[in-house]
Amino acid sequence: MPERTSYDAGTPCWVELSSPDLDRSIEFYGALLGWEVPESENAEQTGGYRLAMKDGRPAAGMMPQMQEGQPTAWTTYVSVDDASATAAAVTDAAGTVLAEPMDVMDLGTMAVFADPTGAVFGAWQPGSFHGAGVLREPGAVAWNELTTRDLKAAKSFYGEVFGWAFEEKEFDRGAYTIISLEGEGFGGVTDRMPAELPNHWLVYFAVEDADATAALAVERGGSMYQEPFDMPGIGRIATVTDPWGASFSVAALDG
Repeated sequence: MPERTSYDAGTPCWVELSSPDLDRSIEFYGALLGWEVPESENAEQTGGYRLAMKDGRPAAGMMPQMQEGQPTAWTTYVSVDDASATAAAVTDAAGTVLAEPMDVMDLGTMAVFADPTGAVFGAWQPGSFHGAGVLREPGAVAWNELTTRDLKAAKSFYGEVFGWAFEEKEFDRGAYTIISLEGEGFGGVTDRMPAELPNHWLVYFAVEDADATAALAVERGGSMYQEPFDMPGIGRIATVTDPWGASFSVAALDG
């Protein structure tokens, strides 16, 4: 896929990891996804935030946890034209503003929210930085999935805030809802989840071999959450957690 230089407002544009052990997380994900994660030139200004690069293009962000109790998790960011207006729309739709819009140097403006079901996501108003420079290639984000026990509330919220459309499709493993914006699908929604998990956004990374990547994650201290399986029309998928509990999926895409 050609290099990405922009994202339409309302589409996921970036993912980032908050880690309690950034150096070891860099080693873990670098081995799995082929990332290079150089030191930031503005480490003092960005709190140690680092860009994970794939073939010279930004694929994801990685950062140390900034406060006690911060979860170890991947966060999906949606591109927006106006972060402050999005914060107001989130509040109007019964969501919660967890971090008010904040300028990040000249790179852009970020904010963090929770939808009415409790799933956390971010918004990114681009400045000089638009988001991931690569998608759906090995080592890059392939899909963003909302896992929630209240499909009705989630659809209503995201439809109101971002104008998303939802289409339910039948697969071998059951019904699955595709998220799209102006006809382009970029994510999904499911309510199939264990009772102990909170509602959340799950990031899928494209890989060459889902079985081998999932096995390597376990070998390097992670855990197998969902054994590899085939999803017709999509590819072979597995879900794992890293050694600190952050869950993510890997997908060897068809075609």
